[in-house]
Amino acid sequence: MSPALRPARSLDAGQMGAMISEAVAARAWKPRLHSGAEDIAHADALIARGWVTVAETPEGGAVAGFLAREGSYVHALFIAPAWQRRGIGRALIARAKAASPALDLWTFAANTAARRFYEDAGFAEIARGDGSDNEEGLPEIHYRWSAPDTETAAKPDTASKEPGS
Repeated sequence: MSPALRPARSLDAGQMGAMISEAVAARAWKPRLHSGAEDIAHADALIARGWVTVAETPEGGAVAGFLAREGSYVHALFIAPAWQRRGIGRALIARAKAASPALDLWTFAANTAARRFYEDAGFAEIARGDGSDNEEGLPEIHYRWSAPDTETAAKPDTASKEPGS
């Protein structure tokens, strides 16, 4: 399946916030720090900054997944449970790679599925954190992808990092 990708609209915030809430609830190791309303507000803020690309479902145009990217930094990648393992994450990452010669992101060390996904997509681990720099207090891994003709990617602003899904 080749999902339809488009810039997010403000009306997408509810579906995106629900994806964030569902992802937290599905991971027993991840503490629940925000309400559903706060997750929607966070999604809305990402959209307002112009950072979000969404993947639409073929039937009905519902949001099946989204990626929030600020320049070379990936703030978030979430796929709705019913649409996981259908190529949506790969399509969103491919779009981000096409727009930037390098990408950086953080994900939690306990999120083995995300780690496998990023490594399969060509990202390499470049650093680890003990959790002291994220609000969840969980160990994390910094990943970087660079286009083959790129010597060195720009260093991310680690003060604003948000571990991915």
